[in-house]
This record gives sequence, structure tokens and C-alpha cells, in this order.
Amino acid sequence: MPPGVYGMQDVWEREGRQQVNMEFLLPTGIYLNFPVACSETISTIKKMVWMNARNEPLFSALSDPDAYVFTCINMTAEREELEDEQRRMSDVRLFLPILRLVAREGDRVEKLITTQISLLIGKGHHEFESQKNHEVNEFRTKMRTFCEERAQVRQMLPWDKWMEYNFPCDLEPCSVVAQSRKLCSGKKIFVNVKFEGSEETFVLQQDPHDLPMVLKQNALRKKSTVFRSAKQEKPEDYSLQINGRWEFIYGKYPLCQFKYIFTCLHGGITPHLTMVHHSVIIKYQEEQGGLSNQVSRSRAQSKPPPLPLKRQNTSSLWSIHEPFYIYLLQGSRVNADEGMKLVVQAGLFHGSELLCKVVISNEVSVCSEPVWDQKLVFDISVSDLPRMSRLCFALYGVIEKTKKRPTKKKNKRADCPLAWVNTMVFDYKDQLKTGEFSMSTWPSVPDDKGDLLNPMGTVEKNPNIDSTAGLLIRFPNIRPHPLYYPPIEKLNDLGMNGEKTTKEEMVSLLRKWPELPAIHALELLDYSFPDPHARSFTIRCLRKLSDDELFQYLLQLVQVLKYESYLDCDLTCFLLERALANKKIGHFLFWHLRSEMHVPSVSLRFGLILEAYCRGSIFHIKSLIKQNEALNKMKALNDFVKSGSQKATRIQTTEDMKVCIKQDTYMEALSDVVSPLNPSIVLCELCADKCKFMDSKMKPLWLMYKNKYDNVGIIFKNGDDLRQDMLTLQMIQLMDVLWKTEGLDLRMLPYGCLSTGNKTGLIEVVKNSDTIANIQRNNSNSAATAAFNKDALLNWLKSKNPGDKLDQAIEEFTLSCAGYCVATYVLGIGDRHSDNIMISETGQLFHIDFGHFLGNFKSKFGINRERVPFILTYDFVHVIQEGRTNNSEKFERFRECCEQAYRILCRNGTLFVNLFALMKAAGLPELSSSKDIQYLKVRTAQTGII
Repeated sequence: MPPGVYGMQDVWEREGRQQVNMEFLLPTGIYLNFPVACSETISTIKKMVWMNARNEPLFSALSDPDAYVFTCINMTAEREELEDEQRRMSDVRLFLPILRLVAREGDRVEKLITTQISLLIGKGHHEFESQKNHEVNEFRTKMRTFCEERAQVRQMLPWDKWMEYNFPCDLEPCSVVAQSRKLCSGKKIFVNVKFEGSEETFVLQQDPHDLPMVLKQNALRKKSTVFRSAKQEKPEDYSLQINGRWEFIYGKYPLCQFKYIFTCLHGGITPHLTMVHHSVIIKYQEEQGGLSNQVSRSRAQSKPPPLPLKRQNTSSLWSIHEPFYIYLLQGSRVNADEGMKLVVQAGLFHGSELLCKVVISNEVSVCSEPVWDQKLVFDISVSDLPRMSRLCFALYGVIEKTKKRPTKKKNKRADCPLAWVNTMVFDYKDQLKTGEFSMSTWPSVPDDKGDLLNPMGTVEKNPNIDSTAGLLIRFPNIRPHPLYYPPIEKLNDLGMNGEKTTKEEMVSLLRKWPELPAIHALELLDYSFPDPHARSFTIRCLRKLSDDELFQYLLQLVQVLKYESYLDCDLTCFLLERALANKKIGHFLFWHLRSEMHVPSVSLRFGLILEAYCRGSIFHIKSLIKQNEALNKMKALNDFVKSGSQKATRIQTTEDMKVCIKQDTYMEALSDVVSPLNPSIVLCELCADKCKFMDSKMKPLWLMYKNKYDNVGIIFKNGDDLRQDMLTLQMIQLMDVLWKTEGLDLRMLPYGCLSTGNKTGLIEVVKNSDTIANIQRNNSNSAATAAFNKDALLNWLKSKNPGDKLDQAIEEFTLSCAGYCVATYVLGIGDRHSDNIMISETGQLFHIDFGHFLGNFKSKFGINRERVPFILTYDFVHVIQEGRTNNSEKFERFRECCEQAYRILCRNGTLFVNLFALMKAAGLPELSSSKDIQYLKVRTAQTGII
């Protein structure tokens, strides 16, 4: 075949109504050829095949269309069965325009669900099966049973309890509600209420601290009066839904504690609610349960009986007092300069602790497949190996550094790190490993020889086998039968004493130990504490976290999964259990895992957890697939804009972008989709004419949606890593919760931000807001003097808040300015300027774009560009003092808010330090060393230094 580009990548990217000549191979041996539109679904194409086949021989030999399924070769050169016939051809992305029709085999429901899960998580089930790994297979079986059992229990719940899973309440802390009770004493709110299926609305006057039950009683009383209905309806049979959202107001919480009502109160907006009868909710519950039951039945019919376990002769390794050793055999695919000598360094670690002296191999000459064939003996006996011992290797080259002047001293040697790899000494069944292991390594660039080993790194092999160096080692057969690490409970049976008995006592004590507060227990999830009993104790402490508290720490808990040595662990089970009991937690657990599926070191672990979650949330798959399709279309649209902006003007590119959006395939994929940023919000109708792209390098998309009761905007970014922004906003959200818990509401605005993939993600658009820079420019005669116009900000607030509203806007500005001054100081956020500080029309100030934090500030020519610990400009003070230079009373109140906020954060400094420390697993450039954590300790006065 001559060199060139093969396949149909360009065709699928153009999409639209473009037609492609397709070839079809039928089971009867008949060949068909006819054009098909890229936007057609598989189901439609199958009907077209049947219509064309009617005129061909042997048509009568064909069975019903549902008895067949199309197969193809996809873009990754894999054979794929197209079980989901609602997919469009452009989404299937064939390598060549050939479809083969084959008889459907196996259970269709099971195969369809499996196909959908594979497409959703970005990893096919055949990739798991091809591992031929007993640990993977056992984990998949156990987790599937675990998740499906919880799904069945969930479906048995009464409708009101089931709502707690599907629509968890979004609440403010109790303390801020108590504070607002004092401020709003005697005030009433107006609530707009309508009944499901009716357009008739009622405006009811309520006390903000009434329970939802009181509002429902008033709504039913009003309905009975207006429609003169004799039928007596119970308020218990209804629930209050927020109009335009999958969010409900229920339970024994005051109305003003619900975030939606709380926000409406502060914004002077009338809440709009719908009374939904429980029969509607029960119907929705039954629809979800029906699909899950269908899958469970089909699986039960095809489930093979378990194989009987074979008994093996085993011994405890605590009876072996010989030194531990391994054989380093050879390397493969090593790429290094010929002038080097190759060396392997090996170390035994338990967490971050080195168990014995590092062992170094002989030096060998550089070649593609170097041979050592050397026994490496460690200065530790087999009986002293901890259960979670980790064997770490580093491959490096040694270069002779010749001196310019000859001296009697030896030439210095420099080490050139090449690769590293880790493996556990025991397998997942507690047995000491034996036999040969081929390990594909990870590229490494440490600073010095002391850091060559990477005990914090993964124990997974690099899946990119062809492009990385390999090491072949052999664990010896110390005894003719397997050696195992005995359970603590069996120590007395083994007649052990001394240190081993002490360990039994320690573990027994740990099981009885009083539970630690969650903020302290989180620290034990660091890689420095690998002992399974310590980690089980930690999970026991975390079980008492409420769903809201767990949600606050979810990002970190996902990251520390990377420190787990085996697939089956307490942390994985804990996260899945809570995700299957709260759909909001499940939604964000899915995206936190899915966003890192491109990372080779975690793709297997995260893929398996995602598969398990989907098995326990079959009904959730459809919504998540829709979200994933929307994100793929956004990426294609962004690529189109980037390409177009290089060739045409901004105006022309914007028009072309709008034309592209209006295509059927784009409008279908981008409309009526649950927002990944907030699963209670549905992005209904995309307003193509209001969409645009932004001027920054990566051309982020600004997409506007029109909902029935509200407009929603999102920003799609492709090419920027949003993980640091996501972490910063999580911390600001946590600060807001801590402040509100102590009765201090600083009117913070931690907008939504979510990383959804490799340098892709979404950001919430804060409506009715603008940057300080734009406000200054628009209120000044000259661009050069805009930044020096101290009245611009105050005048803008006056124009947006006429009359009595201005006092409230200045109050909002004062409180939010205090909050962000403290937050940016504590987090060490840099690169602050008027283009990344915004203000809403109601007066709330907030910061955006957190590219630098923890004191990693920009510098030029060695000079630090950050001169102040936080941003408080003269025009900010001018607004706080209401435009009067001598209004020290207002500024003094601002200062007191800052002090109070800072003291609260210092009291909770341990929590922030622990959360940031756990995020080191994320690999963020500005959060990689103890120096970064130390910065936070100093800023929260955890070291005694302020």
C-alpha cells in the first residue's frame, strides 16, 4: 500500500448532511452499496439495508432485523459491535465505510449496557479482559455484585426516602440561617407556586423560617379555595420542585436554609416552585428500577456457578529468617547514550520509609537489551517484611566526568536518571510473590541520585510497552510451597511472640480506638501510611461524614486512590457505597475519575471503579452519555474555531461558528443535557446567536442556554488545565462554609468549575457581572487613565442599584471584598489584576483565573512581580467608604470582617493543610513539594509564624 493517509477521520469531523458511500455485507453473502448521511442513526441505516435487500436474492432467508447487529472496525482498529442503534454514524467513526451484519449472540440487554459503559468511560471491557489478571477479574466480579446489590436495595425504598438519593437537599449551614433569623425577624417572603400539569400560579406569603410542610399546606388550601375542590389532599403526598431544575425542597429544614431560597432572599427574587404529586415521583422511580431489574434478570440467567476453591499447602513467612533477595535478570528497549554505563538501584519501602539500605546493581554497557543476571540481597529478613512492602527500582546511566587538568583525584561521576518502576512484594492475596515479572517502566527526571527511587509512584506497569524501557526480575521460591503474610488473628495459633505479638496488640487497640475527627483522619490517607489496618481505621472515621461534608472532600479522596496498592480497598468500597446512596456524589465521582482516564498510571484503576459505578446506576448511564456527547461536540466546535480564527477575521469566524452550531447533529447533542457542573440544572435550548468565543489563546467557547424559567451560561475550555482552578474554588467554597458555620456570611461567589478530561473542562458563567477592567474602561474618557478613575466602580454600582438598593450593593461589596482578601492571602493566589477580578450587578466581588497559588508568583528578570499580600485597591476602599474619604467607620467594619474571617481559617488550618497535602497525588506543577505545603502552614499560622 503506498504511503498516505487512510481512514475516514476527516469525513466524520465534517459531519453535517454529508453523504458517504457505505458497503454492507449481509449474512446471506449479499453485498450492498449505497450512500448514507453521516447524521443517520444505526437504526435508520438498518431499515435502509432491509429496504435495499428486498430486491436481492435470498432475502427470504433473513430473519427479523432485531436478530442482527452491525459490526465494524473503528478508529482504534478494533472490531466493535454496534449494539446501541441510536448512535449516529458520525459518532461511531468507522475506520472504513464498511458494515457487516451478523446474527446477534448472547444477551442483548447485557451487551447493550456493556457497550454503553465502554463508550462512556473511554475503555472497552475487552481491555479489562485482555489483562488476564486474576486481581482485575476478581475485583470486577466483587464490585459488580456489591454495586448491583445496593442498586436493588435503593429501588426498594419508599418514594420519600428514594428522593433523598436522587434529589439530595442543597442546604446552607444552620448557623448562617440562625444569623439571618435575627436580621430578617418579622419579614415575609413571597413564593410563586403552581401545581404539576397546571399553568395556574399562586403567590403565597410565607415566613422564611417556615418548614416546607407549612408552604405545602398553604398551597393546597389556596388551590381548594380557588378551584372550590371538595377533595381533601394531604401535603405529605406532595413535594416542592424548583422550577426548571431537578431539585426539590423537602424535609424538616426552614425554607431559608435551602440555597435556592437563600439566594432568592438576598437577590430580591421571587422563588418559583411546583407542587409535584408523589405518584409522578413513584413513576420516575419505577422507570429507573425497571431498567435495573431487566439487567439483573438477564445477568442472573447467564451467571455461571462459582468454581470450588482449591486448597494449597502454605506457610507463614514469619518462620523464615533468611535475608530477602531477588534476581535482576535483564532490561529491554533501553535508550541511552553509548558513553554511559547502566545501573539499577533497588529499595524496599513501607510508605515513605526506607526499610533497609538501597541495593545497587553492577554497571553494564549500554545496549538495547542489557543483561545483569545478578542476585540483589537486601539487609532485611523475610520474616521482617511488612505486609505493604513495596519494591522500588530506578534505572539510570553513569557518566564519567573528565577534568580539564589531570589530577591524582578520581574523575567525578554523574548520574543520568532514565526510568523508575515499583511493584508490591506481596500479591493481592497476601502471598509472597514468586517467579519472573516483566515490568515496563515510567520515564523519570529527578534532581539527584537520592531521589531516583519513587516510592510515592504507582505500582502499575506502564501500559505503553512499546515505547518504554523494561526490566525483568525474578522473585525466588524460598520454599517449595507459597509463603503468605498471616492474618493478625492467627498470630497466637502460629505461636509467634515478641514484635509480632506487639503488632497484634497494636491492631487490636486500633480497632477499639475512639474515632478521630474527619479533618485529622484525612491525613492518614497519605502514602506515608500504607498499613491496611490504619487505612481501615481512617475509613471508619470518615463514615460519620454527612453527604455535604463528604462532597467537600471528594476531590482529595479521588486523588488518594492513587496511593492504594491493590484494586480492592476500603476507600474504593466507601466511595462507591456513598456514590450509590447520593446521586450528586455519584455524578461528581464519575467526572473526577473520568477526567483522568487519559493518565496511563490510573486508567485501569479508575476505569474499573467507573465500570462498577455504572453497573450500580444503570439509569444514570443515559444522562452521562448525553453529557459526554455534548462535551465531544464542544471540543469539535472549539477545534473548528481555533482553525478558523487563524484564517479569517473574528466576525467571520463567529458567524461560521454559529452556522456550525445550527447543524442538526450539534443542536441535538448540545441541547437538553444535564449540566456536568450541576446535575440539578438541565441545559435546555442552546441559543446559537448568543454564543461566541473568547479572545484568549485557546479560544474558549461561551455558550448560552435558554431555559423556561432562567438563562444559563457555560464556558468550555480546551487546552487549559482546569484542575488548579477547580482546587482553588473548592477551597474558597470550603472557607465560605466554615465562615457561615460560625455565623459569618461574606457573600462569596465560588462559581462552578469542573475538569472533564485532558486539559478540557467547564466553567460556570456568573450572570450580570463584569470585570473591574471593563468597568473602568467604560467609565473613563481615556484607556490610559481608566485604572486611575476611583469613581468608576462606585458610579457603576449606582447605575445598577438606584435608590435604596445602593446601600445593600455596597454591603455586598464590602463583605465579599473582605472574604476574597483573606482567601487570596491564605491561598497565596498571584497574578491578580483588574481583568481577573469581577463584580456582579448586586455588588458581589469575586476573583477568577487561578493560574498561580501557594506563593508561586510570576517574576521578571529575577524580580517578583507580586508586591502586596492581597489586592485592596484605592477604588475598592472608595466603594467601601461609600465615596467619602473620612468614612473610617465603614472601613473599620471591613477590617473587622477580615480579622474574624482570618481567625476562623487559622482555627481550621489543619484541614486546609491536610487537603492540600493529599492533592500532591494530582501532579499539579505548583503543588509538588513540602515547600508548597509549608507556605500554607505559615499563612494559616500552623507553625506559630504569621
